[in-house]
Amino acid sequence: MNFEKIKSANLIVVKVGTSTLTHQSGYINIRRVEQLVKCLSDLQNSGKHVVLVSSGAISCGLGKIGLRRKSLTLEQKQAAASVGQCELMDMYNRLFADYGHTVGQLLLTKDVTDDEQRKEHAKNTLRVLIELGCIPVINDNDSVSSEGIKYGGNDILSAVVAMLCEADLVVNLTDIDGFFDADPKTAPDAKLISYVEKITPEVIEKAGGAGTERGTGGMAAKLIAAKQCTDYGIPMVIANGANPDILYDVMSGTFKGTFFDTLEA
Repeated sequence: MNFEKIKSANLIVVKVGTSTLTHQSGYINIRRVEQLVKCLSDLQNSGKHVVLVSSGAISCGLGKIGLRRKSLTLEQKQAAASVGQCELMDMYNRLFADYGHTVGQLLLTKDVTDDEQRKEHAKNTLRVLIELGCIPVINDNDSVSSEGIKYGGNDILSAVVAMLCEADLVVNLTDIDGFFDADPKTAPDAKLISYVEKITPEVIEKAGGAGTERGTGGMAAKLIAAKQCTDYGIPMVIANGANPDILYDVMSGTFKGTFFDTLEA
């Protein structure tokens, strides 16, 4: 297995999900977010370019306005996202600023990237932010999105963003160690698959359903995202984000996780 594609990656999209950013209570895991920002800032300092696709707006909003996650209407979730996105960006802005970095926010929906003109505007915004040394922080625009214009979770959004900015690598930080041959939460003897050369129907069959109550993706969505990325020529890594320091291991090729390779032309 050759990790040169990882080590040589210059533009990296890092996706972090709600289950990684929050405690079981649903509230933001402050220590983990602070460590994530520190690692991303260090990668940026090393000469890499980082794009962050971050979930967590709804969870931030629920804590702020006093709603509980269970039995929420769509409108309540959208209101929570509206409040929570402000909280999330304020947190990222303050934390990245401590390391001398500027962030820019993009909120996207599927109808934006399905329209060629609006898609081009999104690509140009990303390009200029990256050229200026800013760190784009991107999320689905949950406060206005509906089933018709949602990406289906930030796993898919991370693949879309990677293609928009012509990334060299996507790192999907989640709440398990990678892609297994069975669901490790229900199958104790499940084995981690560290390398996937090609995503076939047989590989996809090994994926389960949705993820945790706090998240939306699950492994099936991550495999769809990985296939979109690798078909486009962008490799992807799935790794456990419980300790964001794993980003250093990913970039050195010594990580525990799953590497989805791209086929050589």
